[in-house]
Amino acid sequence: MPHPDFPPPDGVAVSAEWAMESHRLAIDYRVIDPHRAILWPTAASGRTDSLWQHSCFEAFMASGRPSTYAEFNLAPSGAWAAYAFDDYRAGMRELALAASPLVAHSSPGQWRATLDLMGLDDLIGPAPWRLAITAVIEAKDCSKSYWSLAHPAGQPDFHHADCFAARLG
Repeated sequence: MPHPDFPPPDGVAVSAEWAMESHRLAIDYRVIDPHRAILWPTAASGRTDSLWQHSCFEAFMASGRPSTYAEFNLAPSGAWAAYAFDDYRAGMRELALAASPLVAHSSPGQWRATLDLMGLDDLIGPAPWRLAITAVIEAKDCSKSYWSLAHPAGQPDFHHADCFAARLG
């Protein structure tokens, strides 16, 4: 759902489905944009910082271990970033991964992100994990909408525990 203080352009909708198989998480993002109002990044691939400043899909994972969590930023262009945190927005560093995330355009308005989570339990603790599926959508008029399974009160904040509304494993 979009954050109520940052509505999307007319007709824009975002949805996501996810499935975990072994140590891989697949997330299918679907974006409806009937008026072609969204500004999609086209440049960059591979590990890239600051993806969240433009249209970007995201996933956050945490467990019962106090405060540690992981963040994945996944651009429709194929660029990605992965970070580890020791606490709420603290101790941020690049997350070492067994394999790079893959972001593939599967059909018009649909992208599949595949994350290899091998070793993630060493950082955040064992599954079951709490999961936040989020997106930043930038419109051509430079406005942004912030999408999440759940939002905390106040400003958009995907790092907030209230966003970790789904469960994995």
